[in-house]
Amino acid sequence: MVKENQNRERMTILGELDTTTFLPWINRHAAKLGLSQAISHADAERIELELDGPEELIDMMEMGCSLGPIDVWVDAIERKSLVTGDG
Repeated sequence: MVKENQNRERMTILGELDTTTFLPWINRHAAKLGLSQAISHADAERIELELDGPEELIDMMEMGCSLGPIDVWVDAIERKSLVTGDG
């Protein structure tokens, strides 16, 4: 069954990022929100992930990441809708 309010977005997080703690934090936070996610790039200045889920929950993920764990400093979060070619 396909959920009607599902979105797919790429989220790019920019800042001073400690990937050893932030990546597991992202995984846990996405799981708590019920979002599917896949990290496609991660380094000390940029993390890119793809998220699938309702827009409201992706909004919550963005807010959570902007606050993040104490050992990261998020300067900006960019979001881009990923449109599938079904139609």
